[in-house]
Amino acid sequence: MAPPSDDLKLLGSWASSYTHRVQLALKLKGLAFEYAEEDLADKSPSLLLHNPVYKKVPVLLHRGRPVLESVIILHYLDETWPDVPLVPADPYDRALARFWCHFVDDKLGPAVGAVFASPSEGQAAAVEQVHENLRLVERELREGAFAGRRFFGGDKIGVLDIVLGCGSYWLAVFEDVMEVKLVDPEAFPLFHSWLRDFEEQEEVKAIIPAIDRLLEYARGVRQMMLGLSPQQQ
Repeated sequence: MAPPSDDLKLLGSWASSYTHRVQLALKLKGLAFEYAEEDLADKSPSLLLHNPVYKKVPVLLHRGRPVLESVIILHYLDETWPDVPLVPADPYDRALARFWCHFVDDKLGPAVGAVFASPSEGQAAAVEQVHENLRLVERELREGAFAGRRFFGGDKIGVLDIVLGCGSYWLAVFEDVMEVKLVDPEAFPLFHSWLRDFEEQEEVKAIIPAIDRLLEYARGVRQMMLGLSPQQQ
């Protein structure tokens, strides 16, 4: 990748899967960019200036103009730099990808988050909600529009792979922290195989933080959510 460019600057957070989506898209497209790490507990004037509505990352600055929300940014990158396309060219395939991207953010992601936030008595129901959503993905991989594909985007990573994959590594982290099983290879063989393949791609390895760092972060957040000190947990 070329040296950082004045044209592209990404405001993000190292633990944010939404930030990772944009980082991965930029890497896949070979676009040089400057990265600025945000402290979400003490948001920078730049973040508040460029995203005054939601005040969150990621924010992509292109020639000083902000583009907000990770999926919108992915489409913007694809429309602005169409080489190495991430979004399908066929209108129907493009609509499918958009639908399932929405599914990830509207159903699967919140379900996974609910497992992490749930007290012990609500954990089984929260885990079942994740499994219900993963069964829908597994069915699409087995007999739906994505059947027989290596990635959702075909032979190469596409926009849905990015949206679903950037964040799926949290499943293993939450399994460890919460002592639950979210992705059983026997129950979800196609999803499990896809995720392993996705995580083995060099561009993906370059943006996923080390598992030990993710575990430490998740344990700290969990303790804070439960109002417990490390000694009490």
